[in-house]
Amino acid sequence: MTKEELNQLGKTLWAIANDLRGAMNPDDFRDYMLSFLFLRYLSDNYEASAKKELGKDYPTPEKGDRRAPLAIWYAANPEDTADFEKQMRLKVHYVIEPQYLWSSVAEMARTQHPDLLDTLWRGFKYIEDKSFGSNFQGLFSEINLHSEKLAKTPKLRNDMLCAIIQKVSEGIAQFSTDTDILGDAYEYLIGEFAAGSGKKAGEFYTPQQISTILSEIVTLDSQEPANGKKQKLSQVLDFACGSGSLLLNVRKQLGAQGIGKIYGQEKNITTYNLARMNMLLHGVKDTEFEIHHGDSLLNDWDILNEMNPAKKMQFDAIVANPPFSYRWEPSEALGEDFRFKSYGLAPKSAADFAFLLHGFHFLSDSGVMAIILPHGVLFRGGAEERIRTKLLKDGHIDTVIGLPANLFFSTGIPVCILVLKRCKKSDDVLFINAAEHSEKGKRQNRLLPKHIENIVSTYQHRDEKSGFSRRVSMEEIEKNEFNLNISRYVSTAKADEDIDLVAVNQKLIDLQKQIIRATDIHNDFLNQLGLPQLPKFD
Repeated sequence: MTKEELNQLGKTLWAIANDLRGAMNPDDFRDYMLSFLFLRYLSDNYEASAKKELGKDYPTPEKGDRRAPLAIWYAANPEDTADFEKQMRLKVHYVIEPQYLWSSVAEMARTQHPDLLDTLWRGFKYIEDKSFGSNFQGLFSEINLHSEKLAKTPKLRNDMLCAIIQKVSEGIAQFSTDTDILGDAYEYLIGEFAAGSGKKAGEFYTPQQISTILSEIVTLDSQEPANGKKQKLSQVLDFACGSGSLLLNVRKQLGAQGIGKIYGQEKNITTYNLARMNMLLHGVKDTEFEIHHGDSLLNDWDILNEMNPAKKMQFDAIVANPPFSYRWEPSEALGEDFRFKSYGLAPKSAADFAFLLHGFHFLSDSGVMAIILPHGVLFRGGAEERIRTKLLKDGHIDTVIGLPANLFFSTGIPVCILVLKRCKKSDDVLFINAAEHSEKGKRQNRLLPKHIENIVSTYQHRDEKSGFSRRVSMEEIEKNEFNLNISRYVSTAKADEDIDLVAVNQKLIDLQKQIIRATDIHNDFLNQLGLPQLPKFD
């Protein structure tokens, strides 16, 4: 599918969303809309695999029979369904019974079937409890089909679902259904919903341009970025993964075979479910990713709580866009936590360094971490200054990238990207001041491909460019008391232009001569006409 076709599909679905959501809270409607798109994807993928598995036995419905082909096969072969489903679990890792397939649900919507709501509810429960074994419990926990948010009465809710599903079905039908189309459409809709969600968007979405910068950086060779991308990353982590888009962008950089396993953590239950759906929609098998619902600051994920250093989880790439200046409760017990003990606790007013230290603890010796943070982490004093100073003295901060203001849906402030390495080759810090690198927009500014390429290329080759980037020695940083304020090292201010006073004076003299000549000529004409003359210029 071309980019133009994808954009058209996204716009079609977005138009449907705007047409149908009415008085419903946009965030609630988002969850319904994306869940239906997810069901459509699972069904299409499952039916395509079933057709290959059954071969010539895959039925073709007779004229007038609007049942799904699998529904016809199930009815004709009840004794073989158990073996068939066992084989499908091996091939595609999940099973969907025919009555819960999108084609069956869409037909119920087309005919305004009164049992659509109950069938859809049972279908969601089946996917949660049985389709993938029990790996996806609670996947649709935030989708309450019996809620008055959808409509006031059961009949009206059923009618609303019929309308939404029929519109979605018609909207998608005009487009091809190659593998990634619905995953890309899902991403498009997440972005559009984020644009309309204001500050709430920060909970689940990192703009694609910024996501691309982080993912390109962490997939380059850690010691010699100029050598290009790594062949493979064993494990990748985003400990504040939102809808999972940033992790998927890292995967996109290296291809489906370039990452061993994806790990993500998300505190918000709704966003956590979006992330799990997003992974599956992009063809990531359930065995290839693990998303945990929990609090990263409390480190409540068992796999990250291994006390034996030899068994500690380590990641080749870590990316994150945690909530900015998040207020937290740093307890005395957390002061002894293995993540913070060597550095100290971030202040109660801003957990930025707590998030950073959480991720950094699990970075492998050959890994790269790129994290988005507010500019305050670069210069604030107190506990943050002590943490920043130790990270610098230990040689872990590799690059500081300043981004333009108003790039995020959730805030208009400019932010920075910190690139950290446990073992880095260079003994300086690269500063990139990209504050002026953006295209102005009505609501948000945006980075163009040329801006992204310039930032990533500068990092990759560690280039120094006047007014844009500079490698700064630790001696100079120490003289500045470990303050990393970017403008101290790379200023975008333009120097005053030198003025040649002799040349300017000569220009004024020449102008004066021209005025005198022009006045004399003009006075000659006035004299011939018998009119008063102009005063002469002295």
